[in-house]
Amino acid sequence: MTAPTVFPALSYDDAPAAIKWLTGAFGLTEHFVAEGPDGTVAHAELAWDDGGMIMLGSTREDDTLRTGRCWLYLIVDDPDAHHERAVAAGAEVVLPLKDEDYGSRGYTVRDPEGHLWSFGTYRPASGT
Repeated sequence: MTAPTVFPALSYDDAPAAIKWLTGAFGLTEHFVAEGPDGTVAHAELAWDDGGMIMLGSTREDDTLRTGRCWLYLIVDDPDAHHERAVAAGAEVVLPLKDEDYGSRGYTVRDPEGHLWSFGTYRPASGT
């Protein structure tokens, strides 16, 4: 497998709280966090099990890179257990856990700041 070359970047109004929530609810792990002024996050990297990673930071009023809200998909081997963990942490269920016609099992939730996160067993073709 080649190293990932796509890294989603998200903005959070309360990035320190988002990091804590994302690691607790979804199992992402802190790879790198650079603090900004006044307790903000200038840049953070959260790692996913398979080598994937997301980047995030605190929004600012003058931020020309404000991302708005996004929708991410992450592969999990045990969507039932992952769903239970996310819901226990307070994730808002958008699409309930279910089996899809194309063979995947998964679900979609909204994090506390509105980003959508889908987790499932479907593995897109790598193109290699």
